[in-house]
Amino acid sequence: MSAPAPERHLLLVTGQSGAGKSSVLRILEDLGYAAMDNPPLDLVPDIVAAERYATDRLALGIDIRSLGFDAARLLELRRRLDSQQLAVELLFLAAEDEMLLRRFTATRRRHPLAGESAVPDKLAAEAVLLAPVRAAADTVIDTTDLRAPELRRAIEARYGARTHGIGGEGLAVTLMSFAFPSGLPREADMVFDARFLRNPFYEASLAARDGRDAAVAAYVAADPDYLRFRDSIAGMLSMVLPRFVGEGKKYATIAIGCSGGRHRSVTLVEALAAWLRDTPGLVADGPVLVRHRELDAAPLVPRRGEPMSGTRDTHLGV
Repeated sequence: MSAPAPERHLLLVTGQSGAGKSSVLRILEDLGYAAMDNPPLDLVPDIVAAERYATDRLALGIDIRSLGFDAARLLELRRRLDSQQLAVELLFLAAEDEMLLRRFTATRRRHPLAGESAVPDKLAAEAVLLAPVRAAADTVIDTTDLRAPELRRAIEARYGARTHGIGGEGLAVTLMSFAFPSGLPREADMVFDARFLRNPFYEASLAARDGRDAAVAAYVAADPDYLRFRDSIAGMLSMVLPRFVGEGKKYATIAIGCSGGRHRSVTLVEALAAWLRDTPGLVADGPVLVRHRELDAAPLVPRRGEPMSGTRDTHLGV
């Protein structure tokens, strides 16, 4: 019996103008996707079928600029293309209006909606037009607070696994440490607060180190409630993650915060990542990744293979 043909992945990248679709398409291209921006909606089936795009990874940027764009038509097209040998995924990029306005001002680009109305009014109108698409998206990434290197790491975490062979069709889980004063991670599906644990910051010999250091980890673990807290999070993930897999969810971000995002949250993330990697079947062989948001040069570390690095870009493309 011959082996089944490999499943092709079609990623439809859409979202608000100024939210970073062009940047995402460039990142996907670096990951090995054949990428095309703004094709006419009617030509998408022909592009997918064309021999020159007979690749297992194809990314198309489709938004209100696309000729013939209509939310209902895009969702119907997605439904028709989604077949056994073509896995179609819809990625929606969003950002808060204030940030979108700043990006349009910085780039001096025109908003693609026609008319004489001000940009804020066009942003509001666009949000209404795209609301059905956002509601139907498989993944929504809010880029408001994401610098270009952080956006790259997020895309690599979600889609790099297909390129680097570090995961199957299971759930890709990112465990993230962060500092509460710097804001909650927008991409987090679940958030836990570790600020009640004893803080190594107040120990002179430990303050300059981080939670990956053995002495820091031992100090945090010596808190009388550490094990109970860690095991409670693990117990909740043991219940929730298989349900995510059963619902077809492809990505989950579990965030743990503390005051500085360098000690307690880092120690917990490392411990839970090790536990998750050693628990067979919990994420259906999906990749387990680690991100320490507040640490310098904090790469996403895949379950197998080398860390994936970002770039030195300082802004998102419109």
